[in-house]
Amino acid sequence: MEGRWAAWRGFALLGGSVLGAALQLQQQALWGWPAYAMVVVVGMLAATAPLARRGRIGVGVLGLLAGLALGFGTTGGRALAYLADALDPRLEGQDIRVVGVVAQMPQRNETGVRFRFDVDEARWAAGASGLPPPRVPPRLALGWYAADTGAWSRGADEGAAARTVELPQVHAGQRWALTVRLKAPHGNRNPHGFDYELWLWEQGLQATGYVRTGGHDAAPALLGHGWAHPVERAREAVRDGIDAQVADRRLAGVIAALVTGDQASIDRADWDVFRATGVAHLMSISGLHVTMFAWLAAAAVGWLWRRSPRLLLRWPAPHAALVGGVGLAALYALFSGWGVPSQRTVWMLALAALLRLSARRWPWPFAWLAVCAGVVAIDPWALMQAGFWLSFVAVGVLFATDSGAPRASGAGAAARFGSTLWHLAREQLVVTLALAPLSLLLFQQLSLVGLLANAAAIPWVTLVVTPLAMLGILCPPLWQAAAWAVQGLGWGLQVLAALPGATVSTPAPALWAAIAGVAGGLLIAMRLPLPMRLLGLPLIVPVLLWPAARPPAGEFELLAADVGQGNAVIVRTATHSLLYDAGPRYSLESDAGHRVLVPLLRAEGVTLDTVVLSHRDSDHTGGAAAVLAMQPQAALLSSIEAGHPLQALRPAVRCEAGQRWDWDGVRFEVLHPLPADHATATKPNALSCVLRVGHAGAWALLAGDIEKAQEAALVARAGESLHADLLLAPHHGSKTSSSAAFLDAVMPRQVVVQSGWRNRFGHPAPEVVARYRERGVEIVDSPRCGALRWRSQAPAVLACERQVAPHYWQHRPAPLP
Repeated sequence: MEGRWAAWRGFALLGGSVLGAALQLQQQALWGWPAYAMVVVVGMLAATAPLARRGRIGVGVLGLLAGLALGFGTTGGRALAYLADALDPRLEGQDIRVVGVVAQMPQRNETGVRFRFDVDEARWAAGASGLPPPRVPPRLALGWYAADTGAWSRGADEGAAARTVELPQVHAGQRWALTVRLKAPHGNRNPHGFDYELWLWEQGLQATGYVRTGGHDAAPALLGHGWAHPVERAREAVRDGIDAQVADRRLAGVIAALVTGDQASIDRADWDVFRATGVAHLMSISGLHVTMFAWLAAAAVGWLWRRSPRLLLRWPAPHAALVGGVGLAALYALFSGWGVPSQRTVWMLALAALLRLSARRWPWPFAWLAVCAGVVAIDPWALMQAGFWLSFVAVGVLFATDSGAPRASGAGAAARFGSTLWHLAREQLVVTLALAPLSLLLFQQLSLVGLLANAAAIPWVTLVVTPLAMLGILCPPLWQAAAWAVQGLGWGLQVLAALPGATVSTPAPALWAAIAGVAGGLLIAMRLPLPMRLLGLPLIVPVLLWPAARPPAGEFELLAADVGQGNAVIVRTATHSLLYDAGPRYSLESDAGHRVLVPLLRAEGVTLDTVVLSHRDSDHTGGAAAVLAMQPQAALLSSIEAGHPLQALRPAVRCEAGQRWDWDGVRFEVLHPLPADHATATKPNALSCVLRVGHAGAWALLAGDIEKAQEAALVARAGESLHADLLLAPHHGSKTSSSAAFLDAVMPRQVVVQSGWRNRFGHPAPEVVARYRERGVEIVDSPRCGALRWRSQAPAVLACERQVAPHYWQHRPAPLP
């Protein structure tokens, strides 16, 4: 009886530890060391309390409380220890000379090279000999750009041409002395968006920055080629070998991702196909790859072990195969970059192996919960990652729906093969049904061809592509064979992705609807009588038919997305939607459309009627191609010239003053440019489409990048009719705009500045901020607010995404000076 009570308490303790860690992750700010230490002490006392005469409920409650306290306290203590190395805000923007080692395989693109840098020594770059040396985090994420970064300072001329510099060859393991400028980890904050700051936290990166290469900066110095980070040097050599062996860059990128974990090498268009067909998890080192590698390695170790009678006498072959498989899988994960998903899989396999080696038959709920609790204890912040939930829910579903019936064993090879094939197909179907609601919650998109695509892609990638790619390390010509295999698979996936209705998108459902949907999918997939399984259908309906929130008739709302240094504003009425500008392009392979706007429009359930691109500058049109591809029905209104590349994707109607329309009782008016301006303007900014939206009770003015000359012309033409409650700051708050006369005419209550954190142009300019404050205007900028939501029903209220459920790892910039 005592053993049964102990097992029951252990089960409750495991569940409580997961709940405790999850509860701590909801904290907005961390407590001090004494508080977390006290919580841990309470948990230890509860965990070691005697079990006598407490009963089943008492033992369970005691174990649950012990787990809650231990999970909460240890996670909080680890967070405090991690933050002890955080970047001092006073060091942001300062020039610092650091000496250290390139700690990871560098990532190169057309703008430069990015790499992680382990710091051994830091000092002030110049002119601060009397101060103590700066204290910087032990690992930095740095960019070394081909532009002259010495010209990047606050207030730099945005239109000035950047001088290019020649970049040296940066390799893992090299020791460098660099002059850098650092800033705290900061990412875009949008509804249902990717938490970049949490990703940096999990990667152990507490500062980002760039290498200074100006004429007044100390030149970078290569100090030597050490033996540090041998695995990263080997990964880089393999990636370079793949590039040399495979001529097609896109195919080489997929092979490099499968061998070295370099996901950035996969072309963006290929990622779109992989996501549309539901096979994206196969094209990078994921839990599936590590698990399959462990299975194959265990089979090989077991076969070799059975060849030696001496080894069999020392240790059973199944145990040797289990340990060998996990160990070799860990080495594979290490070589592939030791990414967080691979780490989780290795810990999961190791914990499952320990349970197996204990020579006890554990019930599946206990084994599943023990592995889950072990992974959370190692990495509590995994609970905030989609991959964690997809992995563990999938495993739990397979456990729960497994009948335990033996497969055909005595009917010959054909029968056994058929039974195995049916079992695998059923498992894939069960997982697909159960994870569909969860996928809609996490990604707002579901591939309807995913079941068919995975049925072909999983065995092809696992048994053909990946083995060829790995064997290419020993025999490089096999990389070309792997590339041909990827090419063949790609043709089939493109056919499936092009099918009508290949994917379905829904607005992000509420958490309760997603939980009910997962439960419904599980109920349908379980081996139960048909009437009971049909009860799962009503549970799935809410997540499939979740309605998008819309303003009432006669009202409108604005959502200013957080896209960094650029503009992007979604305007919605009761039945219509408009996008004003599409944010910046970050690189050839990355832009605000793919990274921010397409996921945001999908999560918000927005179908665009019109896309307005104020002018041709890339910080306003960078994401347009992705948005237009996602929204084929949207009309394009813009001042871009006839030969602009976007005209080939969607012919644009020229925006001109005097254009106006009504949607659901809301007025839309184009105020600038005049038709004659298109022939006389000398700068793209002068042609910015200025859009006024509203009704008698509330107005918003979206001003693009107009400058003082255009502002004066607008004041002269429109006068008091420029009035708006909300103003999108002209030219991101540049000193070239927001003239006193213009602000006096608009008389805004609030102004929104869409700019990048610590951007090199100094937006918003201090004199512009002062001009707004003199008039009592509330200033909100995207680095401090994140995405901003404003509704005409409550024009005095600004809702900032950074204030919605904040967490302690998220950056909290100081207020505007």
